[in-house]
Amino acid sequence: MRPEEVVGALDIGGTHVAAGRVHVTSASVDASARVRLPLPRSGGAALLERILDAAAAVAAAETRRFGVAAPGPFDYAAGICMVSHKLPGLYGVNLRSELALRLGLAGAAVSFLNDAEAFLLGERWVGAARGHTRAIGITLGTGLGSAFLEEGRIVRAGPAVPADGALYKLAFRGAPVEETISRRALLAGYGADPDGGPDVEQIAERARVGERRARLVFEKLAADLAEFLVPSLEAFAPTCLVVGGSIARAWELLESVLRSGLASGPPLVVARAARIDDAPLLGAARHAAEGKI
Repeated sequence: MRPEEVVGALDIGGTHVAAGRVHVTSASVDASARVRLPLPRSGGAALLERILDAAAAVAAAETRRFGVAAPGPFDYAAGICMVSHKLPGLYGVNLRSELALRLGLAGAAVSFLNDAEAFLLGERWVGAARGHTRAIGITLGTGLGSAFLEEGRIVRAGPAVPADGALYKLAFRGAPVEETISRRALLAGYGADPDGGPDVEQIAERARVGERRARLVFEKLAADLAEFLVPSLEAFAPTCLVVGGSIARAWELLESVLRSGLASGPPLVVARAARIDDAPLLGAARHAAEGKI
């Protein structure tokens, strides 16, 4: 890694895209060079253009590398999006080529990493997982992201790790786990229209001011998450579980039930992300600074 580098970073989510300029030496995101933009629901060309705009907004002459955190499924080596449901219209798009062209970079200077892996690397670098040898990171949002880490490196295979470290591919109570643990599951539990009703943030506010129905949907999600995670925690035996993603912003509505549900499992630190906004950008930038594509 070249610690003097200033690295551009992009975090593509299901509803927003964030970008920042990361100073590797200080492990910080430049406050004057960061953006967060909503992604258009129409998808297609407008979605691609929004992502490119976010990256261009933080690029600078000294930005010679760019790291991108993106949800799976994704061909991270080639930079090709394989997501068909969360990012409509981007399926099959070569984001490496598009970003390199827009930013004036060589294709090899643009690297890609799973967003949950970037999140956990960022939290291991300067956040809640710092100092832990084995950790699991969970991102709760549009979907259920996950990453497994040992000795500072992401683990994607092995008897204690699901294929690609992707917990979202597993079933829970006989159905895909994201049908129970995700933004859409929380909205469905509340009875909200995902396209026009209150979203997670508004439901959380209602829970904070005492609305029982709102509080119960967060408690149910936390209980379900704990039940789902116990087998993986027992198998991988991490010393730290870090929870991030947009739903984790309502940590005070999740924490007690989640801790209670995990109490019967192996002892471990359970923490909300310390750098909930920055961790994916930091992890993607560090990954890029190490010269990985």
